[in-house]
Amino acid sequence: MTILVTIAFLLAVAGSFFMLSLSPFSFLEGLAAYVQPKNPSMKSKIEKSRKNKQPRGLKRLLLETKETLRVTGKSGMFTVLCILSMLLFVLGVMISLTMKNGYLVPVLAVGFALLPFYYIKFTAGRHKKQINTELETALSIITTSYLRGKNTIIRAIEENQPYLNPPVAEVFRNFLLQAKLINSNLKEALEQMKPCVDNAVFHEWVDAVVACQDDYNLKSTLPPIVSKLSDMRVVSAELDLLLFEPVKEYITMIVLLLGSIPLMYFLNAEWYKTLMFTEFGKVLLAVCGVVLFISIAAVAKHTRPIEYKR
Repeated sequence: MTILVTIAFLLAVAGSFFMLSLSPFSFLEGLAAYVQPKNPSMKSKIEKSRKNKQPRGLKRLLLETKETLRVTGKSGMFTVLCILSMLLFVLGVMISLTMKNGYLVPVLAVGFALLPFYYIKFTAGRHKKQINTELETALSIITTSYLRGKNTIIRAIEENQPYLNPPVAEVFRNFLLQAKLINSNLKEALEQMKPCVDNAVFHEWVDAVVACQDDYNLKSTLPPIVSKLSDMRVVSAELDLLLFEPVKEYITMIVLLLGSIPLMYFLNAEWYKTLMFTEFGKVLLAVCGVVLFISIAAVAKHTRPIEYKR
């Protein structure tokens, strides 16, 4: 009966979209517009600069997800992510109603809806580490070539372009096209590379190369900047080693928690009935769900890659 009611609700929602000639993508883009920064007045800008209040909670998670998708070149996936979140929201409600546990409805609904956004945060860390690794290699060989003799930065990048790997190779390829065919202002072409890679060390390296265009002797400042990426890699590897055991234990605890529920049915039927059909058991399941999703958020927060800040 619960499944039939849920299916009827979904059909009613689909019919509403059809009658209003409204696409689900358009509807979600309208909702996503609330997350995007508005055009505030001068007064609100001054108050915000004084308070320096950072977004928190759900709004911060959505903003971080949008920024991650923008950096990885997948901004169009945000709407699809919102649709997946809505489907998981409905799935969580259906599972809770099927279990006849009203306490579990908001827990599973909200928890399942946030899972896609936390998944993006997990994958963003791996993507960030890949970019840092490729960036270290690229800046190292380009800097070595740039320091050799009287090479210009354009010549140094051209020599090493075949050895660069995506996604860093695309950044330097666009720079060469910009500097050689579009814009003769080398400093401006270098500055246009900075928004392409969200990395403070890369931005510092670009600033140093721009300064070298006025003073050739400033080339000696480039190797210490590149060495910061090596330091970040070493620290990141040590941190991954330290976090490996806690994360492995955390995953083991989740498996034990979720696996103990069906296992209890075979070990002790009375305990299983107490857990699934009594008020105390339903509340206990809801509390376990809350702790589980809060712990997922905490793990996503503390497993981010190391970043260098100036």
